[in-house]
Amino acid sequence: MGHLWLIGMMGSGKSVVGSLVAQRLAIPFYDTDEMIVRNAGTSIASIFDEEGETGFRERECIAVRTVAGAPDGVVAAGGGAVLDAANVETMRSAGTTVLLDADVETLERRLRGSDDRPLLRDRVGDALRSIAEERRGMYRSAADHVIDARRPIEEVADELEGLWRRS
Repeated sequence: MGHLWLIGMMGSGKSVVGSLVAQRLAIPFYDTDEMIVRNAGTSIASIFDEEGETGFRERECIAVRTVAGAPDGVVAAGGGAVLDAANVETMRSAGTTVLLDADVETLERRLRGSDDRPLLRDRVGDALRSIAEERRGMYRSAADHVIDARRPIEEVADELEGLWRRS
């Protein structure tokens, strides 16, 4: 089977749904953003402040490669992981990629009040729309499957669980 890599925009539910699915299936759950924070010993916002987006993306590549070599599980990949073609190649060679797709209005509603998203600082709606447009094609081309993530978490988890069991 390999890993079940969840890709998509911040706020699409990768971490919440991925954790639930892994728990249901009794398999490991990996969150590349959490790995980066743990390894850096600081927040993502601090990494962006100190190293810029470039430094963060380098750390993200390391996290993706690390997870690819770990026991099969569900992976919440950072929203920008698809920006690097090597990450996409790694994810696809180490499992199945699933895009959790949600419209900007849904993402904005879920992220409103969030202060730990460096790319959204002070402009949630505008920034989300811009980032979503920039990444839309990359997400689609990287995805083996697309799931409508606007639905309740339990429904999305049911679909992902079924996908894992069928493969």
